[in-house]
Amino acid sequence: MDLKIYLFRHGQTYFNESKRFTGWKDSGLTKNGVKSARIIAGKLKNKKFQVAFQTRLSRSKDTLKEVLKYHPECKKKITDDRMIERSYGGLEGKSHKTIINEKGKKQFDIWHRSYNTSPPGGESIKIVEGRVNSFIKYLIKYMKKNKINVAISAHGNSMRPFRKHFEGLSNERMMKLENPYDKYFEYKIKV
Repeated sequence: MDLKIYLFRHGQTYFNESKRFTGWKDSGLTKNGVKSARIIAGKLKNKKFQVAFQTRLSRSKDTLKEVLKYHPECKKKITDDRMIERSYGGLEGKSHKTIINEKGKKQFDIWHRSYNTSPPGGESIKIVEGRVNSFIKYLIKYMKKNKINVAISAHGNSMRPFRKHFEGLSNERMMKLENPYDKYFEYKIKV
């Protein structure tokens, strides 16, 4: 018997649209973000899951809300911030363009896409990976114990370590991933 994980990214936010570092700031879904959430909901319509996971941020909750419209069998929603977006610390709310103008493209790229380097007061992807891996370990035990499928409304940077884990990616490949707003990823857990 295989159990299933349905992993997806929240829809586009206003900060995503205007190319701002969002991190732990709570930016709502744009019209396109709601549309993407509905596309994901449609793609997951015929899948079955009993538990859904979200983070405290409204973009994760609002995307999941669209998905759950088709899933009366899902009786439990759990908020777990181990899979919350990467904290960008002092960069949060600032536009990518502003940081490039102030610090240069090279420094922007290091803060934006480096595995090991944290932005000022923020988290590196390595740090995010540590908490996501802790969540994955818990999740697999929880799924096996309860014999359930799950849906996960995650974030672009927290999806990277999920995908690295389940797809067997290197750090380099993981850092090049782009996680679309309108696609889900399905993983099997053997029982």
